[in-house]
Amino acid sequence: MIIKKAEFITSVAHEKDFLSFDKPVIAVAGKSNVGKSSFINMLANQNKLAKTSNTPGRTRLINYFDFGEFVLADLPGYGFAKVSKSEKDKWARLMERYFETSKIANVFLLLDVRHKPTAEDVQMINYLYHYALPFTLIATKVDKLGKSKIKPELKNLANYLKVGEQNVLGTSATSRYGKENVLDRIENIIKVFAEGEYVEEE
Repeated sequence: MIIKKAEFITSVAHEKDFLSFDKPVIAVAGKSNVGKSSFINMLANQNKLAKTSNTPGRTRLINYFDFGEFVLADLPGYGFAKVSKSEKDKWARLMERYFETSKIANVFLLLDVRHKPTAEDVQMINYLYHYALPFTLIATKVDKLGKSKIKPELKNLANYLKVGEQNVLGTSATSRYGKENVLDRIENIIKVFAEGEYVEEE
């Protein structure tokens, strides 16, 4: 698929402001500083659609982006140590209510391919399984590995997290590695949504 246009819609901080759409919504989740904003900008073919920062924990709201045939919802990053417990709890509640109340076609869970998944990453995956939310693991920053090491690392990640290898997509916002694979996955998500195979839980 080809993304012709992408634009920021709005940011929300409270459940009462959550938006609903008549097209598929893909939620983007991951640890602080895993590269969510860079990933979104790569898909959009823009440098500044999503604000990037060298400071982890910048995304404290749910940010919606319109990509034409689908919507991306950028969720607050988790696991940032330099934030108060009350602030962490606030972000966690916001994300949990979003997952519980919103119609989500797929969750893109971003993981830094260079590091072993954290307990919080595993907790997030278990949460997605618990709520029967379809998800795709996006392994970011593969440009930091040698080319011969990318596929073995993706396989190791799949084995460690007990998911199918086809459900782990390696990407690099710098080199654009893996972008076409992600677009193919999005195209399939859109197709499934259009065919009515996605059913919102009661």
